[in-house]
Amino acid sequence: MLGDFAVGKTSLVRRFVEGKFDDRYLSTIGVKISRRLVELPERMPVNLLVWDLAGSEEFTGVQSSYLQGASGALLVCDLTRLGTFDVLDTYARRMREINPRAVLAIAGNKMDLEGQREITNKKLEELADAIGAIWFVTSAKTGDGVEKAFADMAVRILGHP
Repeated sequence: MLGDFAVGKTSLVRRFVEGKFDDRYLSTIGVKISRRLVELPERMPVNLLVWDLAGSEEFTGVQSSYLQGASGALLVCDLTRLGTFDVLDTYARRMREINPRAVLAIAGNKMDLEGQREITNKKLEELADAIGAIWFVTSAKTGDGVEKAFADMAVRILGHP
């Protein structure tokens, strides 16, 4: 999980792993590792380890070491804050430098705040095409799109050499 602070990375992980949402904002310090067994169509169940890294403007040495072993990265932006989208290219570029084989996906989070939305699906699609990623719109609050984002990412990781 990569993205700026307060885009909903921890909330997405909590919704995916525990099926819960909490309105309180608690900043992640360092990394929190969660696990969930995922049933994928026509495949054995897959154990996903999700590393929720603290949001920041710069990659620290600690973050870089986690990214080296990652099979993929879910780049998360807040659909109501354009600035959180503008930095996703930087996260993608750094991920590719550290781990060129990692699968990338983009999650535009907080789709439940439609009236405040600043980032269009077209922008998400254009960036995804540019960085070779898949994209989703999600809401950690309602759960919309969360299962699909993680499951589709798992499928891509398993199909990736």
